[in-house]
Amino acid sequence: MIIVAGHLAVDPAGRDAYVAGCRPVVEAARAAPGCLDFTITADAVDPGRVNVYERWESGETVEAFRGAGPPATQQAEILDADVARYVISSVEAP
Repeated sequence: MIIVAGHLAVDPAGRDAYVAGCRPVVEAARAAPGCLDFTITADAVDPGRVNVYERWESGETVEAFRGAGPPATQQAEILDADVARYVISSVEAP
């Protein structure tokens, strides 16, 4: 299992529009083979923060979906990013 998680920094004045603009990629990811969860959301505390969380069956399914990444227009809005890919070897109930 692969988890991609972290956050993006965007202009607070444009954050909600940025998140809304991500809706098509969220819908596409959730429909993609191997996607277990995918969300891009506005942070409840920081008006310039966008949280990213993805859970995939395998690295191959992530790469099959990922392609070239976000469009240049969305990439241009990202001021900073702290997102990492985690390889999960086991899963347990909480």
